[in-house]
Amino acid sequence: MHALSYPPVTLFLAVILGLAIGSFLNVVIHRLPKMMERQWRAECAELNDNAAAATGKPAEERYNLFVPRSQCPACAQPITAMQNIPVVSYLVLGGKCAGCQKRISPRYPFVELISGTLAGYAAWRFGFALAGAGALLFVFAMIALTFIDLDTFYLPDDITLPLLWAGLLLNLAGTYVDLPSAVIGAACGYLALWSVFWLFKLLTGKEGMGYGDFKLLAAIGAWLGWQMLPLVILLSSLVGAVIGIGLMVFARHGRETPIPFGPYLAIAGMIALFHGQAINRHYLNLF
Repeated sequence: MHALSYPPVTLFLAVILGLAIGSFLNVVIHRLPKMMERQWRAECAELNDNAAAATGKPAEERYNLFVPRSQCPACAQPITAMQNIPVVSYLVLGGKCAGCQKRISPRYPFVELISGTLAGYAAWRFGFALAGAGALLFVFAMIALTFIDLDTFYLPDDITLPLLWAGLLLNLAGTYVDLPSAVIGAACGYLALWSVFWLFKLLTGKEGMGYGDFKLLAAIGAWLGWQMLPLVILLSSLVGAVIGIGLMVFARHGRETPIPFGPYLAIAGMIALFHGQAINRHYLNLF
């Protein structure tokens, strides 16, 4: 059944789901890097013969995506359920904490809005079968990776690797492409940026990107097939050039200031998911 045959209320529910997931993505974006750092510290302590325990340093409190409860980073006042309604609570509170009146970053409602908008568009574009559910998963993962990379220059394996395997599993049934195209896409996606990384390092002695970028492009290849990789690389380069020039002109970023490449890959991957086949057809028709 085509997505257009669904009643508007069903698409509206997809938007509401996207807004709710967007609220959770804000938690993932904030907490997952901190969870990774805690894990690294614990592993270092193990390697150092449990030095933290030997000095009597207390163990860190439990910290994950659900514990402790969300609170204001300034005054530590817990956020109630009524203060956690996507977008609406931000507007009602005037963008300020209910306790200390400190400004709340507008990025929180922005992530919720973009999640809701893209969820509605994915439902309209793919319907509510397996392809639609997969598109939602892909979009939500790309949003989380984009903002984590912007904040920390990390693309966590906890997201990229499950995303890669999910793409391969979905394409067992040919959801987006046939399985051979997905497997080749995953391998070529990884090797393409891996090759660029080592070539750049050999020529300059510097690392031009992180290993997370290889894994993200591999995941995109697993979802969309090797045929989409040239388009994704071209689009990510174009998006990166436009944003990079804009940052240098308007935000006065220097040329030496590092800019994460993951967000450009994520944006290109979403464009390719929704419109890649049409873009490729249009490009081929030019010749």
